[in-house]
Amino acid sequence: MKETHPVMAELFLLSEEEREQLLPSGRVRLFHNRVAWAVTHLKKAGLLEPRRRGVYAITERGRRILADAPERITLNYLMRFEDFRDFRNQRNTTETVEDVSTENTKAVELEDEGQTPEEVLGQAWKAIRENLESEVLDQIKQVSPQFFEQLVVDVLVAMGYGGERLGAARAVGQSGDGGIDGIIDEDPLGLDVIYLQAKRWEGVVGRPEIQKFAGALQGRRAKKGVFITTSNFSRDASEYASLIDNRIVLIDGRRLARLMIDHDVGVSAVEHYVIKRLDTDYFIEE
Repeated sequence: MKETHPVMAELFLLSEEEREQLLPSGRVRLFHNRVAWAVTHLKKAGLLEPRRRGVYAITERGRRILADAPERITLNYLMRFEDFRDFRNQRNTTETVEDVSTENTKAVELEDEGQTPEEVLGQAWKAIRENLESEVLDQIKQVSPQFFEQLVVDVLVAMGYGGERLGAARAVGQSGDGGIDGIIDEDPLGLDVIYLQAKRWEGVVGRPEIQKFAGALQGRRAKKGVFITTSNFSRDASEYASLIDNRIVLIDGRRLARLMIDHDVGVSAVEHYVIKRLDTDYFIEE
C-alpha cells in the first residue's frame, strides 16, 4: 500500500496540495482514504487478495479483467460480480439493481463514485457543525453585555485559562478603565495574566479600537491581550494586531462560536459516532 500511494498520485497528476488534503476529521489524508476504499472494493469483487499485512496480489479473476482492458473499473462495473453485490447489499445502501448480468449497468443507482463513506460522513458532519456555529452566534448576539462577559470567561476557563470559574470571574467587569474590560490568569497558578476586551457588537471592529486596546496594554506594561467580539475585524485591524510588539489575539464571532462548540460551552452532545479500523498487527501470528 505504501508503494502504491506515490505511484497513484503520479498517475492521476495530483498536486502536492491534493496529496496532502485531509478529510473533514483532519486526521486522514483524503487520497489515502480513497486508495484504501478502492482496495476494499477490489477485494470484495474478488480482483485482489491479501498476502500479508499491507500487501495485496491480483487474483486470476483480476488478471482476466485486465486482459479485457476496461476503460474504467467503477462501482457500477464491479456490480457484475456476485461477491461484490452481496457486499453492497450488506451495507444497507439505496442502490437498486435491475440487470447486472449484462453490460447494461445504467440501471444501478449508487452513491457518488468519487466519494468514500468517510467523505460522505465528514461532509454531513461539516454541514451540521456550520449550522450549529450559526445558531450559537445568533444566540450570543442576543444576550446581555453582562452575560457576554460571563460567557467569555467560561470559554477561557474551559480552554485551561484562569484556574477555576469562580476565581476567573472576579477579574471581569471590575477594571473597565483604560480600555480593559477584564483580566484573567493565563494559568491556574497565576504566573502571568491576560487582559481582555469583550465587545458585543454588530459593526466591524476597526484598527482604532485595536490601537486603543494596545495602548491600554502598554499603560499596564502588559504584553498579552485578547480582543473578543461578536462581529468581525477589519483587515487593517488584523494587520495592525500582527505587527505590534504586544501579543493581541483577535477572536471574532464565528471563531468564538467554534471555541464554544469545541470546549462544550453552551452546547451539549446528542450523538456520538466512533469510526474504527482493523488492527492488522493484532492478527500477525508469531
